[in-house]
Amino acid sequence: MANVADTKLYDILGVSPSASENELKKPETHKYPQKNHHVSGSLLQAYRKLAKEYHPDKNPNAGDKFKEISFAYEVLTNPEKKDLYDRYGEQGLREGGGGGPGMDDIFSHIFGGGLFGFMGGQSRSRNSGRRRGEDMVHPLKVSLEDLYNGKTTKLQLMLTLHAILKCVLGVPCFVWSEVINEKDRCKKCEGKKVVKEVKILEVHVDKGMKHGQKITFGGEADQAPGVEPGDIVLVLQEKEHEVFRREANDLYMTHKIGLVEALCGFHFTLKHLDGRQIVVKYPPGKVIEPGSVRVVRGEGMPQYRNPFEKGDLYVKFEVEFPDNNWISQEKLAELEDLLPARAEEPIISGDAEEVDLLDYDISQSSSGGHRREAYNDSSDEESGHHGPGVQCAHQ
Repeated sequence: MANVADTKLYDILGVSPSASENELKKPETHKYPQKNHHVSGSLLQAYRKLAKEYHPDKNPNAGDKFKEISFAYEVLTNPEKKDLYDRYGEQGLREGGGGGPGMDDIFSHIFGGGLFGFMGGQSRSRNSGRRRGEDMVHPLKVSLEDLYNGKTTKLQLMLTLHAILKCVLGVPCFVWSEVINEKDRCKKCEGKKVVKEVKILEVHVDKGMKHGQKITFGGEADQAPGVEPGDIVLVLQEKEHEVFRREANDLYMTHKIGLVEALCGFHFTLKHLDGRQIVVKYPPGKVIEPGSVRVVRGEGMPQYRNPFEKGDLYVKFEVEFPDNNWISQEKLAELEDLLPARAEEPIISGDAEEVDLLDYDISQSSSGGHRREAYNDSSDEESGHHGPGVQCAHQ
């Protein structure tokens, strides 16, 4: 019998773990020459026979037997998983990633739901479920262009990973670290059972995603022995754009035009978020009032998961009027003849006083401040007061 930690997976397929290296790795190219399979001939034959016998389509009473057969075959034909299983049994598969999501039932059926230790440690029931680790939440800054066009980017994170595949000792340090001298412990994890390592995530930002939306990588957070890893959750943080502001699937912007454009029509070019040059036109004779808003249909943000449907683009106009003395009196009279007639002058009856309307400058205002203080001071003197809250002494 080969020196392996456990034989249950071999027993499921009816294959001896003591088979020679040549026998286990002999390719069966005579049956599948076009695919050039390089798997164990004996394993493949055993798997075929059992899979045919216990396939759910042909054997409704097989229960989970077919899953067990498939799992055993997957482990024993994968050199890395097979090595972990041969050396450390079920524990090696669990800690080395041989289980993965959805494999708890298979472990339970095959190994009876318990994790056995190497040094006589107590088993833990899988029926109660493993404790789940904390989720890792990270902000991901994205531009409005990224949300409009979609983007694939790489994110580098420092994570805590299981030490079983990373350390250099001949035995896994998470088992032996508590019983060997400190100087002999694994130099990579220092007996802590985990190591720090940089992990690269490929992040797909889809078209139409929004500020605050989350992208989740299930089970990719920090690892620890006996703990189910939590999720890595990326929260999109939209950066401020110099031209556009987004609300739902609509875009908003402000554009300045002159008085002649507001009265006589205009066109201007706009670089959109996907790099297109858009020409925005407005016909002559239709007046743009200061602060008014016009809309361009279908030029807003793409809808999430339906990017061919888009919101609208709203443009608010600021009208810049010319400075004083921009036109001569003669030209001004000609301009007035072209403009709509002014309102009739009001009829003045009785005495009336004519005043001038001047430019307003708050720094030179005479309605508040000093004039009011002077008035209040004189009133105080006349009324016998000398400042707020101070009264003259009675004689």
